[in-house]
This record gives sequence, structure tokens and C-alpha cells, in this order.
Amino acid sequence: MKTMKRKSILLASAGMIVALMMGACGNKSDKPAAEANVNDKTPLQKVEGRVNLGAKGIITPLPAIMIATYDENENPDVMMAAWGGQCGPNHICFNLSPHKTTSNIKLKQAFTISFASVGNVVQSDYFGIVSANDVPDKVAKAGFTATKSPNVDAPIINEYPLTLECRVVTFDETEDGGARVVGEIVNMSADESILTNGKVDLAKLKPVIYDSSSNNYRVVGDSVGQAWQSGKAIQ
Repeated sequence: MKTMKRKSILLASAGMIVALMMGACGNKSDKPAAEANVNDKTPLQKVEGRVNLGAKGIITPLPAIMIATYDENENPDVMMAAWGGQCGPNHICFNLSPHKTTSNIKLKQAFTISFASVGNVVQSDYFGIVSANDVPDKVAKAGFTATKSPNVDAPIINEYPLTLECRVVTFDETEDGGARVVGEIVNMSADESILTNGKVDLAKLKPVIYDSSSNNYRVVGDSVGQAWQSGKAIQ
């Protein structure tokens, strides 16, 4: 597949798409949600008029973010992380358990972020269920290609039309061998096919979100209001 033409977007615009990203990554619990609570000691008190579901939260939307990295041999890897977040105007953060991606980020101090969309759900889900430790050529196996970012030591996956190029600000290893990562966005580039008047158009990108309640992917929907304008109706 040909490498798609990209148009660089000013860094200040990066917050628009990163604003899709929120939440923090955690480990799954073996305990049913209805039995769990915050400290596992004090019994839950029933909330009047509602059904208690326990300490398992559902934060929405959870973007299906695609983290791309290079290993020591410059072999590209991509993994899906459903739990990531914005932690500043030009910064993103996520928690990772031990993965090939975790090791690559520690080694290269850089990564790129793209977004799963309607047209690549199959490949994106594949990247989330197969480890590069087991399938080193999984990017090629999915029929995708990579181009080295000119700004950070990480690959741009050509088939994803929107990419954030990031360098590591902090990499804090966790007890399980994973890491809490904060990255600074140094550039956002986009294929012209998803732009309207020079701005990223989500209606064209058609990103998907992860529905953690039912383990489904759902497409970002239609506009239902204008930010910082709709509320003026009750001022």
C-alpha cells in the first residue's frame, strides 16, 4: 500500500484530537464487579434508587489508541491500548503492563499514537491480541506498513491517517514490570482525506471507542452540540 500523503498540523492543534483520550490503565480484577469495593474491607452501602455495580468503573469514551514503537533492531510494533489519557495541553499518559511496547518505549524514549477507526477495526484488534514477542512481523502480517518518523525515534503506521509523534517525559516502572508513561506531543500529522478547512474532521476519521461494558467497539457519533456555546441557552 502506498504511503499516504500527510499534512503537518501545528502542535497547538494536537489538543483537539487528544481530548478524546481519558482514563487510567489498571489491572483486571478476578472479583465480580458487584462484590468489589474501593478498599475490599468495608461492605458497600446501597445507593438509593440505583443498582450498585461495585468499584469497576466505566469511563467513556475510551479511545482505541494504537501505540507504535521500534525495538532494538528497528522492527516496528503496534499495540492497542484502550485506556489512555490527556494530562496536559500537549501531553498524554497511559499505564502499560509488561509488553514488547513497554520495553520498546523504555529503550527508544519515543512512540507514536494513532487511532483505530471503522475501516481498520480488524487489524487494530489484531494488534491488541497478538504480541510482537510471539509475532515479530505482526505489522506486515496485518498488511500494514511503517515509515520512520522524522521527529522522534518511532514508526508512523501509514494506514492510520492521523498520528501523534511523542517523546517520553517520564517512564515510571511499576511493580509488575510495566510502566506509567507520560509523553509530550511534538507533532501531529494527518492525511488530507480526514481534514476539513485544515482541521481534523472526526466525521471523516470515524474513530472507534472501546465499550468496556460489553467488550465492543463503537464509532464516534454525530455532533449533538457546540462546545462552550450550547450551554448559553440557559444563561
